[in-house]
Amino acid sequence: MAIMVTSEVSGQSPQGYDAMLAVLGDVLKQAPGFIMHVSHPCETGWRIVEVWESREHAARFFAAHVAPRLPDGIRPKLSFEALHSLVKS
Repeated sequence: MAIMVTSEVSGQSPQGYDAMLAVLGDVLKQAPGFIMHVSHPCETGWRIVEVWESREHAARFFAAHVAPRLPDGIRPKLSFEALHSLVKS
């Protein structure tokens, strides 16, 4: 079953998030195992929620594409949860 990845990004600004998405958005859409991505501002900065086919797919994408592009001082706190259900259109 799919997994949900939540990234809590303390100190991230809307501009910083938008810059990362501009670079990674198309790559993310083509990534093996990727299902969906949403984000919103939160008390500590920014929250990103993604759904992937597996933890391995998500971790591989993060290591190869996200981690190398993170600005100094920005380190997301990741959590992984197995999903009980996923309904897609």
